[in-house]
Amino acid sequence: MTEEELIRGCLKEEAACQKELFNRYASRMLGVCNRYARSSSDAEDILQDAFIKVFDKIHQFKFEGSFEGWIRKIMVNTALKKYSLRRYEKETIGYEFRDRDESGMEPSAYSHLTQKELLELINQLPDGYRMIFNLYVIEGYQHEEIAEMLGIQPGTSRSQLVKARNMLQKQLLQLQKVAV
Repeated sequence: MTEEELIRGCLKEEAACQKELFNRYASRMLGVCNRYARSSSDAEDILQDAFIKVFDKIHQFKFEGSFEGWIRKIMVNTALKKYSLRRYEKETIGYEFRDRDESGMEPSAYSHLTQKELLELINQLPDGYRMIFNLYVIEGYQHEEIAEMLGIQPGTSRSQLVKARNMLQKQLLQLQKVAV
């Protein structure tokens, strides 16, 4: 079944088409949800809620652009609603960040990291930092777009990204010390 046939079947609320659409995209979208969720059960909840929205709003898809991208946007927005950034804007985590010379950082700590290990480090970030990092670095949104999505100022987005990167750098430095 082509993607267009699948979408048209979902528009007619055909259960077989809805099941096929879910089966076709669920594993990739679960990966998106996992980047935003605190746990695998939260990611599954986000996935479920987002697919309900996909089926509810499928009539809004205009057959322009990527259908998978359209679904991904719903997944991201559902995750963002679950973890409303506003309550994390003023997160204080006890870390003190200062500029440091990155040239002193040996590549040995991070050159052997797998994608899964790197995603685990990202998942350890506080929710607000993780949201901004995922939206900017992984999803490719600009700070102005992130600010609009989250109802924050672009400067807040930039600040959260800097703090997320600093925190990841600190985690990598700790890994480097353990590896030595």
